[in-house]
Parts: sequence; structure tokens; C-alpha cells
Amino acid sequence: MRVALVENTRITHHGQVGVALHEAGLMVDTFRPHADGRLPEGPEGYAGLVVFGGEQSALDDARHPYLPRLARLMRGWGEAGGAVLGICLGAQVLARGHGADNRVGAAREFGWCALRRTAAGAADPVLSAVPEAFVGFQWHSDTFALPPEAVHLAEADAVAHQAYRIGRRAYGIQFHFEASRAVVSQWAVQLPGDVEAMAPGWLAEREAHAARHGAEADAAGLALARAWVGLL
Repeated sequence: MRVALVENTRITHHGQVGVALHEAGLMVDTFRPHADGRLPEGPEGYAGLVVFGGEQSALDDARHPYLPRLARLMRGWGEAGGAVLGICLGAQVLARGHGADNRVGAAREFGWCALRRTAAGAADPVLSAVPEAFVGFQWHSDTFALPPEAVHLAEADAVAHQAYRIGRRAYGIQFHFEASRAVVSQWAVQLPGDVEAMAPGWLAEREAHAARHGAEADAAGLALARAWVGLL
């Protein structure tokens, strides 16, 4: 089986999602529309679609004209019964594809943060893989309204819409559950200016934050990745 991966920025780490795909023996085709505009034609020949994050907003059509096509692709893929996973920007684009409002600059979160499953999340085949209270890594400034047909699966105090499902196998997850401590360390090296702009002083305290929260977040992230891959 093959899985289509969509990268929305030059520096993209597959992290825990990549680990789970490798464990399952799945092959991947990687698309980089931010560079060349290419996207999968549709779900034919693929077991699933994963759309990763990026620095752009879900409405940044002027600089990234492929975004409306990606939103339609994600919606159509899920409506055809295919498995979809949108992470951070991917979750925002999935919401756009289903007609929900994107709220640019309205929800700033960074670092390891506390999260909670909703009651629906406890019964969900993916979110039930983590405890009721868990930790995930955040890096975003935008949020979205839930599409009318969405099932709300996880929340946080600062930003309510952290995870949702549409239909049986289309998931939007706002937090970076793929971001293991190794991925966060790479971001700190590769994108120090962006990190500092988002959270002044955080880099100097990164190792202490990782010691407190990293292992718990890594375990939750891998559990979620394995649960989604299990749907394939």
C-alpha cells in the first residue's frame, strides 16, 4: 500500500507519523506543492492522504495558489471514504474544504501544551489511543470553526478546536503530534529565528521544557500516529 504525503513548506519532518508508516511497511509518495504546485490526482492507488503543516495560512492563496485545490482534494478524498490526516495547517485546510471559517492570527500557541479529549474523543478509534489528559506540541497562530458535520475530539484552554473527525476516516489535528523531541530539536536548529519570534526566550529553556513534557508528548504522538495508520 502507498500513502500520499503533502508537504507545505521546505522544512517538513514526518516525525511520529513517519515512524508509524514505516512500522506498517507502507510506501509513500511525497508531494511538495509549495515548490511545484503538484498534488495527488485523487485517492486511487493510495491507502491514505497526510497533509502536514506550514508557515502560511489556509487562506494564503496569493502566495500559494494550490491551497484551494488542496482543500477540495482533502474534502473529496474523505467523502470518497479515503483516510485523511491533516496536521496543523492541514487541519485548517480540511476545515476550509468543508466550508468552515479560518481565523487567521486569532489563536497563538507554542511549545508543549496540555490537551484534553472530549467525550466523543474517548469513543473515537484514533483519539482513544491517548489518555483523557495528554500533552502535545503546538506551533500556530491560526484556528478555524468546526465544519457542521465534524465531530469534536480534543480541546485546550487557549484554543478549543484541537482535533476533529469528518465522516469515518478524515481527521484534522491542530497540534503537532508528529513532533517528537528529535523533531523539535531540529526545528530549534533549523528555524531559530522563527521560534524566537513566536516565543521569545523559549530556545534558552527548550531542554528544560523537553525534560518535563517531551517523553509524555512523544508517547501520545506515536500512539495517535499508530492509531490513524491502523485505519488504513
